[in-house]
Amino acid sequence: MTIGQIPLAQLALIFIPVALVVAIQWRWSLAYRNTLYGLSRMVVQLLAVGYVLVFLFESESPLTVSAVLFVMITVSSWIALRPLGESRPGLYWIALLSITAGCIPVLMLATQLVIDVEPWYAPHYLIPLAGMIFANSMNPVSIAGERYQAELDHGHNPEKARYIAMQTAMIPLVNSLMAVGLVSLPGMMTGQVLSGVSPLIAARYQILVMCMLFSASGISVACFLHLWGRRSAH
Repeated sequence: MTIGQIPLAQLALIFIPVALVVAIQWRWSLAYRNTLYGLSRMVVQLLAVGYVLVFLFESESPLTVSAVLFVMITVSSWIALRPLGESRPGLYWIALLSITAGCIPVLMLATQLVIDVEPWYAPHYLIPLAGMIFANSMNPVSIAGERYQAELDHGHNPEKARYIAMQTAMIPLVNSLMAVGLVSLPGMMTGQVLSGVSPLIAARYQILVMCMLFSASGISVACFLHLWGRRSAH
């Protein structure tokens, strides 16, 4: 079985249970307007990114692909600092350097040595994998930053705060390693299986992805906490 295009009429059917949840929120006086706004943004953003990806996947320019990666990493670095409020601008360059140091080498290792992408900037490989790595590194950095600041505010010394922050940020990463295959079938593996790829081949790609996400996130968090600690010491 191969997956074809979903007609819009059939796609609309999945909004029936969505509408049920919105109706419950409205009936119970919950923030249903936020849900409607989120749903609207989701649809518009995904349709828009679909058109953008069509353009990018047809691009033969390494400069275009590099520019997209630059935008992705600068935006993810800013979003990662969202819980830190007023400290956000001062920590931006640390976050940017940390996520770059954690993600780019892992991305290059995966695409150039493991998958052996040719040419190196092939957008249909590089951009989706970069999006996974940047997004999944952004969240642990965000968790670590918020926890590190909280521990400092509670009077812990920087070394103890760093230990707690790193430990906290790693919890969802380790949990995902333990749950994959038993509790969940990750998106990439599911998508490949649905498109007709052998589950054994899909499993190898998912192992690659899980190792990429774990290592890139862990390195990014460690760099972020180390650089923040050094800045605070001066």
